[in-house]
Amino acid sequence: MAKLLPIANCVRDLREQHNGMTQSELGEAVGVTRQTVAAIEQRRYSPTLETAFRIARQFNIGIEEVFVWDDADN
Repeated sequence: MAKLLPIANCVRDLREQHNGMTQSELGEAVGVTRQTVAAIEQRRYSPTLETAFRIARQFNIGIEEVFVWDDADN
């Protein structure tokens, strides 16, 4: 099993809390593909700092409310 990347997030929960926003809708809003959003949610891809800020701003919260450094799995 592949190790999870050390940046945990609550992107899926935030999407669900915002009228069931889809991965495609979030991706379009922040300038990435649906596949990138899925990979971020599954901790298989660490977003660029710019993308991380764009995601946080999309939900009107701070970046540290979305992304957390968690290297306990590694």
